[in-house]
Amino acid sequence: MQPLVHLAHQKNEDATRKFGQLVQQQQAAQTKLQTLKQYREDYQTRLQQAVQNGIDQINLRNFQAFISRLDEAITQQCNAIEQISRSMQVGRNELGNAQQKMRSFDTLAQRHIEKERKLEEKLEQRQQDEHTGRHSALKARAALDEI
Repeated sequence: MQPLVHLAHQKNEDATRKFGQLVQQQQAAQTKLQTLKQYREDYQTRLQQAVQNGIDQINLRNFQAFISRLDEAITQQCNAIEQISRSMQVGRNELGNAQQKMRSFDTLAQRHIEKERKLEEKLEQRQQDEHTGRHSALKARAALDEI
């Protein structure tokens, strides 16, 4: 029984560690997305200022191309976050299953220990009863011998 309990605890630890890594990945992806959005906003502001100050066609196309690449990066990052979210849901389910199995095996192990303890108590009681019975029989025999 103990190897099964140990295995269940190990699987729970693995699922917890995996889920923790997914949480870290999601946080990093969210941070990267925010950085990309801020970067895009900054460049959009620069473009607006450059247009107000007068900008030539080449620089205008360069700004627009760069902003377009930032938009693509933002879209890719959003897709990555969605994928991580799906992975997190799977990881959350795996973690829940691992925790449930671990608790089940812990309960079974406790029941087994309790059953063993009760059997041991019964054996000790039987031995004590036998010892008391022999002692009483010897006492009774000794009393009869004295008579």
